[in-house]
Amino acid sequence: MPPPPGAADKPSPRRTGRPGYDAESVLRVAVRLFNEQGYDGTSMGDLARALGVTKSAIYHHVSAKEELLRRSLDRALDALFAVTREPAATSGSAIDRLDHVLRGSVRVLVAELEHVTLLLRVRGNTEVERRALERRREFDHIVSELVRHGAEEGDIRPDIDPALASRLMFGTVNSIVEWYRPGRGLEADELADALAAMAFNGLRA
Repeated sequence: MPPPPGAADKPSPRRTGRPGYDAESVLRVAVRLFNEQGYDGTSMGDLARALGVTKSAIYHHVSAKEELLRRSLDRALDALFAVTREPAATSGSAIDRLDHVLRGSVRVLVAELEHVTLLLRVRGNTEVERRALERRREFDHIVSELVRHGAEEGDIRPDIDPALASRLMFGTVNSIVEWYRPGRGLEADELADALAAMAFNGLRA
């Protein structure tokens, strides 16, 4: 039986359902699960359930779970290294450059909190993690060199080992991931100011 007149002109009803996810959304949910359950403890099935999609829908955006890990770690590390290439980090006295890198690192941590948190939790169990740890050591070396030059220029106490000083300072920066929650308390610049004041001026009045 032919359709009634005008029926062919009517648009078919739109199918409702869960909206699709782009690559950034998939990454965001994956990193949250990695931080909550551990990378090894999170499967692609877990990610699919959290997104409300099939695993094949996820593979439209990524080739494997390890790719999501790599993207997240690179995002955190690329942002940190970008700070070290800024003009204020490459010219001027060593202590001023160190101050800039310290403040910039705090801002990166706040802006990329979930990705930096994941970076700080990797243990080198995969090739992607080992590469990330190697890049972290490169960043630590840059900071240590700034401390060493600061001591040579007479602006930093010479009796403190540069590597130890950098570990203490950036250990404090890294600890922020354990308690900082966006929108509660200090903003990124205020947090950076407070940490820099403590690192360079101490707590004694």
